[in-house]
Amino acid sequence: MYVADKFLLSKKIHSSVIYAFYVGVWSIFNFVILPFDFWIPNVQELALDLFAGFLFLVTLVFWYKALHQSEATRVVPIVGALVPIFSFMLSFVFLGESLSRQQFLAFLILIYGGVLMSVKHTKFYAWKEVTNKFKNVFGNYFGGIHAEYRPTRRLIFNSTASALLFAAYYVLIKSIYMSQPFIGAFVWSRLGTFLGTLAILFFPDWRRMIFKHQKNQKSPKNMSFFLTVRLFAALAFIMLNWAISMGPVALINSIQGAQYVFLFLIVLFLSRKYPKILREEMGGGVMIQKVIGASLVCTGLYMLVT
Repeated sequence: MYVADKFLLSKKIHSSVIYAFYVGVWSIFNFVILPFDFWIPNVQELALDLFAGFLFLVTLVFWYKALHQSEATRVVPIVGALVPIFSFMLSFVFLGESLSRQQFLAFLILIYGGVLMSVKHTKFYAWKEVTNKFKNVFGNYFGGIHAEYRPTRRLIFNSTASALLFAAYYVLIKSIYMSQPFIGAFVWSRLGTFLGTLAILFFPDWRRMIFKHQKNQKSPKNMSFFLTVRLFAALAFIMLNWAISMGPVALINSIQGAQYVFLFLIVLFLSRKYPKILREEMGGGVMIQKVIGASLVCTGLYMLVT
C-alpha cells in the first residue's frame, strides 16, 4: 500500500491534503460492518470516537506530505521506527503498559532494523561530521538554513510529526477499545474521519484544489486503481486496530517492522522493472545495509514468537 500511495502522490494527485480527502471520504463505508456487532455509544463515548477519527485524518496529511517528499523505503522505516518509540512512551504514561525483558529487547532490535533500512549511507560519520550535518539541516541557533537542506528539514519534520500523531492515535484508540466494543468503536471513529474530510471543503483553497483535480480526472483506471489500493489498506487497517485492541500498543507497532521486508522486496522489484515509474537508490552499499536491517527485523519477530 505504501508503494501504491507513493505512486499516486508522485504521479497522479501531488497533494497530501487532496489525497487525505479522498482516503478519508471513503471512511463512511465502514458502517457496513456495524450490523455484525451493532452498538451505539453515549454522547461522551461518541465525542471521543469522533476525535480519534479526526486525529487520524490530521495524521494522514503529515504522513502523505512526508511520503510525497522522499522515497518510500526511507520514509516508511523512519516513521515506522519512531511510532513504536512514541507509542511506548505514551502508552506507559497514559495506559500503564509495560514490556517484558525479551519483548523490550525485540522491540529495540525491530526499531534498529528499521533505522538501518531508512538510512542511505553505510558510513559511520565522525562526531564532527555529524555536528556539521545537523547544522546544515537545522541551522545554527541564530543562523539560517542552507537552501539545499530545507527539503530535508521539512521531510524530518513531517515524518516526526506523523509518527507522533500516529502514536497518539494508537494510544487513544487503544484506550477506547478498553471500554467500548471493537467493531462499534472502530466504525464510529471512522465517522470522525469522514466528518473531518467534509470540514476540509470549508477551506476555499483546498476546496478549489479538490474540485479542480476531480474535474481533470478523465481515466477510470486511476479511480479503479485507487479503490483497489484503499480496499487493501482498509483491510490492513482493520486488522491493525484489532491487534491493538488485544495487545500492547508499542509492541504491536514494532511488529509492523515486518512490512519493511516486504516493502524492500516490492520496491526492489518495481524500481528495477519500471525505473521510470518508481526510482529508488539501490547501490551495493545501500543494498547490504537494507538486507542487514531486514535481517534484524526478522530476528526481532522471531524473538517475539519464541
